Amino acid sequence: MSSTLPQNPYHELAWIAGQPEIGPECWIGAFTLIDGLGGLKIGRGCNVSSGAQILSHSTARRCVTERALNQVDHRPTEIGEFVFVGANAVVLMGCRVGHHSIIGAGAVLAEGMEVPPYSLIVGVPARVVRSIESEIAAWRAEGAELARKAERLASGDKQ
Repeated sequence: MSSTLPQNPYHELAWIAGQPEIGPECWIGAFTLIDGLGGLKIGRGCNVSSGAQILSHSTARRCVTERALNQVDHRPTEIGEFVFVGANAVVLMGCRVGHHSIIGAGAVLAEGMEVPPYSLIVGVPARVVRSIESEIAAWRAEGAELARKAERLASGDKQ
């Protein structure tokens, strides 16, 4: 058994299994497990924090039946665009997380959980706490204002 992780374009200490579809501009931290064995799509612009696990398969039924049911279960998992996955969060197989959502640190999304876009998801088991759509609009406006200030400063305008 190899003691080294297979190379990937994200972080040398991330484990990426199978052939997940990972969109552009994604960041994946150390000590993560990205399981594409059952089909996994991670949308553009996502951040997956250290220690998070995104799964598309499970051996639970095989294990507890003492392999009488000798199969590994697979279900496609999908993370929408611009989703933030907090540290040590776990997304179990079959979940669908809508775009522009935040999965809080340590949250555990149960198998097959459906999450609407713009959601804040926390807890064990995870639940949708509220929409963050208005907050995202405010953060975008704040970012645009900071960019304008930086541009004015760069051009020599001190106002």
